[in-house]
Amino acid sequence: MAKDSLHARVERAIGERILGGEFPPGGLLPNEADWGRTFGTSRTIVREAIRSLTAKGLIRSRPKIGSRVQPRSQWNMLDRDVLEWHRSAMDRRAFLLSTQEARRLIEPGIAELAARKHTPEQVEGLVTALAAMKSAKGMTQIVASDVAFHEALLVCANNELLLPFGIIIEQALSNLFDFTTQNNPHYSFALKLHEAIVKAVTAADGTAAREAMLALLSDTDEVIDHRAAKKAKKKR
Repeated sequence: MAKDSLHARVERAIGERILGGEFPPGGLLPNEADWGRTFGTSRTIVREAIRSLTAKGLIRSRPKIGSRVQPRSQWNMLDRDVLEWHRSAMDRRAFLLSTQEARRLIEPGIAELAARKHTPEQVEGLVTALAAMKSAKGMTQIVASDVAFHEALLVCANNELLLPFGIIIEQALSNLFDFTTQNNPHYSFALKLHEAIVKAVTAADGTAAREAMLALLSDTDEVIDHRAAKKAKKKR
C-alpha cells in the first residue's frame, strides 16, 4: 500500500473514532507508538495523520503531553473529510434530519438571493442543471444532476460567504439525494418543485423562490418520514 494511502487510512480511522465518540472532546489520544502498533504503520505515517487531523481542528498536540481531542466547536465541519466521517458515525436517519435542518436555515435564503442577484449566464446554468435532472438515467446520474442543480443555485446567489455551503451540498446532499431518490415514489413531482424554483429565479421573484424552496424541502421531509414509517411497520 502506498505511503499516501496509509496516511489517509490512518487519518480516517482516527477521525471516525473521534467523530463516533470513542474519544470525546478533552480526551487524551494514544501516543504515536500505540497508534503505530494498532495500524501496523510507522510513527512517520501516524505523525502525518495527526498533523492532518490537527489542521482539521479535531485534535491539538503538545510536547510531553500528547494529543487531545478539541472541543466540537473547533472541528471544521466544512472540511470534506470531517463531514464524511460525521456522516459515517451518525445513524443515517439522524444525519438526514440534521442535513434537512441545515438546509432549512440556508437554502431558502440562497434561493431568494439567486432570484435577486443572478446573472443571465448563471441562470442559464441553473436551467441546464434542471434539464440534466430531467434527462438523467439511473441512480448515479439522477443524484449527480440533483447535486449540480443546487450547486448552480448557490452560484446564482452571488454571495462569497455562502460558497463554503457548496461543500455541504457536495457531501451531505449527495447522501441525502441518494436516499430520497431510492425512496421517493413521486420523483416527477420533485422535478416540478425544482421547476418552480427555476421559474421564480428566472422571474427575479425572491419571495416565490423562497417559497418554492420551502416546498421542495417539505417534500423531502415527507420522503424521509414515509421511509421511517414504512421501516417501523415492517418491524411490527
